[in-house]
Amino acid sequence: MSHQDAPNVRPVAFFDFDGTLTTGDTLMPFLKFVVGTPTYYAKLALVSPVLAAYFAKLLRNDIAKQIVLKQYLAGYHIDDLFERGQRFSDEVIPSMLRPEGMERLRWHQEQGHECVLVSASMDVYLNAWAKREGLSEVICTALEKDDSGHVSGSIRGGNCYGKEKHRRVLQWQSGKYLTDTYAYGDTSGDVPMLTAAKNGYLWKKDKFHSI
Repeated sequence: MSHQDAPNVRPVAFFDFDGTLTTGDTLMPFLKFVVGTPTYYAKLALVSPVLAAYFAKLLRNDIAKQIVLKQYLAGYHIDDLFERGQRFSDEVIPSMLRPEGMERLRWHQEQGHECVLVSASMDVYLNAWAKREGLSEVICTALEKDDSGHVSGSIRGGNCYGKEKHRRVLQWQSGKYLTDTYAYGDTSGDVPMLTAAKNGYLWKKDKFHSI
């Protein structure tokens, strides 16, 4: 089979979400949206030491994240979270979008490139947003659920961050012939994905820089 006859020959652009397509974190605003403001701040007091340890690099990202998720989401039904995620993607995310990131996304879409969202944030709201915005696929973090569909806050299959994000992108690319690859991110956790792409761009100091 020639390259011209091969499937998936169009270029692909991989986009991080938080801080790249948005101006900041979306997970905590989503948790606030789910539980309501009074409960959110009451629980925030309980998880603040965990967040402080994470920001001081004393606690791994995935461990800190699961502690926070268990505090806020344990006991919710997964269908309820997807329904709330749909509303969050409609009502809250539009006000958080980074214009420069969305301009890059629109440019790739206008060129006919495939656009894939790759994020450590949660599928319960990213799936709805990505579908509405025309991205072809979402590679992200998901919650474990029991046989009845309820979640504990545990993560299924690892937190999609850093090397795990890169691994999942490589897994997605396996078996596909890609004419060109682009990747966009904003933190050190995105660098493995960015450096593996032919064209990697890191957001810093109010613009995207080629790396």
